[in-house]
Amino acid sequence: MEIQLNLVQSAALALLLLSLGEWARRRVGFLQKYCIPAPVIGGFLFALLVLLLRQTGTAQISLDTSLQSPAMIAFFTTIGLAGSLSSIKKGGRLLLVYLVVCWSLAIMQNLIGIGMANVVGVSPMLGVMAGAVSLEGGHGAAAAFGPTAEAMGVEGATAVAIASATFGLVAGSLMGGMTASFLVARHNVEIPEKAGLREKLAFAGAVARNMTSGGGSGSGVAAAAAAPSDETRGKSGSNYANLLTAALVIGIVMVIGMTLGGWLSELTGFSLPAYVGAMIIALVFRNLNDKLGWIKIDDDAVDLISQFSLGFFLTMAMMSLKIWELASLAGPLVLILLVQLLFILAFAVFVVFRVLGKNYDAATMVAGFIGHGLGATPNALANMDAFNSRFGVRSERAFLIVPLAGAVLIDLVALPWIVWCMNWVA
Repeated sequence: MEIQLNLVQSAALALLLLSLGEWARRRVGFLQKYCIPAPVIGGFLFALLVLLLRQTGTAQISLDTSLQSPAMIAFFTTIGLAGSLSSIKKGGRLLLVYLVVCWSLAIMQNLIGIGMANVVGVSPMLGVMAGAVSLEGGHGAAAAFGPTAEAMGVEGATAVAIASATFGLVAGSLMGGMTASFLVARHNVEIPEKAGLREKLAFAGAVARNMTSGGGSGSGVAAAAAAPSDETRGKSGSNYANLLTAALVIGIVMVIGMTLGGWLSELTGFSLPAYVGAMIIALVFRNLNDKLGWIKIDDDAVDLISQFSLGFFLTMAMMSLKIWELASLAGPLVLILLVQLLFILAFAVFVVFRVLGKNYDAATMVAGFIGHGLGATPNALANMDAFNSRFGVRSERAFLIVPLAGAVLIDLVALPWIVWCMNWVA
């Protein structure tokens, strides 16, 4: 039996699965502990159901995921709009150092992925999918770049990217705090004074929970920086005029970015995904607008659109996942990911901790670095929150620098590098 769902039915199903994922994430301790995004929960469960029906010969389900692409482009546009370069000044030299190590990790993850793919005898494109795409990029980038790789002729790319991102989420959550604690003990790191910081720790936990509720790597970056209360968010971020203005800007930037991407691809023969073009235009517009003051854009409204568009497109990507395509790739993929895990741990211990100053702030940032270097920014915040709670001291610098770098600024190098690598190995 074949079941075909049209565009409206598929969209309604995606919203239902996203809601079920949110419900499950808030009630299941394991899902909360490892910051598993709601779209991954609901969408993956449906993908498992599709696999079961297919393998038993009961039914085959076909979906219309036409809305996935515009939602994906909208999300990457909001990432660009959140990328104010003036924020670099707030973090000072330490933010620049942290950014360099993040960019270095993204570069190395792709090189390791490509190299290991050649060693185990699979397509180098799958090495890119198990590299910066899924690890630094998380499920959002995995769901975005996977179909692009498949359009270049590599079957199973989306399944590999999603599976790698899921591995990264769990591994990043498990190893982040553990590695930071090891560094504190190994180097006898001095713990700052604890007095008067209980409220700050509660605030850190609220930020982490707020970030995880959006379900993705970039979602919630404005909330992390400003951390408005629910009451304030209700008065400003959900205001119709602010939401309409943000949606208008996002829509215009999407059109310009998609046009730019298509034009550059025709001119150079270099495949530039539409969502990357939109993100670049959004980044340029945001920083010009900060200087010239053309239009007032409410960050909470942008963040709201970011959370919804990411949740919707990621759910659609997960629910249409062809899990059966992973069967022949399971062994090679495990080897690639194990090497990636060993590398980031060694890099964090021997390089990142040292260049960041070998102090309490550095250890906290290592916890965050492993969190978003393998998973996503919510994992980074959850790691830092848990680590700081153990010692009763919140690292102000870490909670300023890691969200700015891990959620937005890292993409200034990571996304162009991913696109270049995909064209290189195609």
